Amino acid sequence: MPEPTVDELAAYVLGLPPRLGATRLVSVDGPSGAGKTRFAAMLAAALACPVVHTDDLLDGWDDQFTFWTRLEELVLGPLRRGRAATYRPYDWGTGGFTGPPVTVPPAPAVLLEGVSAARREVRPELTLSVFVDAPAQLRWERAIARDGDDSVAYRKYLERWRAAEDRHFAADATAAHADLIVDGAHGRITQGW
Repeated sequence: MPEPTVDELAAYVLGLPPRLGATRLVSVDGPSGAGKTRFAAMLAAALACPVVHTDDLLDGWDDQFTFWTRLEELVLGPLRRGRAATYRPYDWGTGGFTGPPVTVPPAPAVLLEGVSAARREVRPELTLSVFVDAPAQLRWERAIARDGDDSVAYRKYLERWRAAEDRHFAADATAAHADLIVDGAHGRITQGW
């Protein structure tokens, strides 16, 4: 069977029942630098839906997996009740939640993108989960290029981040529970369609 287009995938998602109240919550998960943001942007454009980036809800580097209460209270809870969600994104430059407010309407579909977006706690409410991966060296190069920081301090943060996400994905079995696996190096679905 040929690989689906993003438009076909969007039509498929909209044909599935909502599981977060009246919203079809779609997660795009995977390790840093894998291509999650790019894939989520393409799918969100096809769905004409908002994207919530988990990085916007982290309180810095040390909040990699402990931000979930904030996500639940500010985003998932309101959407589940059919209300708009509003949050201030974290500003990585100033180190606080100082960005302009982001409002996410209770749309027919909403994408949740970022490391741990398809974690065990949210799986029952996901309409579709996508896991994006790419070779480790490519992911490293993308992270350095994306953040524009090749300093020793940044590399230590990134190494710690990657080790923590590896432990998380192993313990959570995220990829094994994903509906689709996407090869982030080539931008194509490799499993699940």
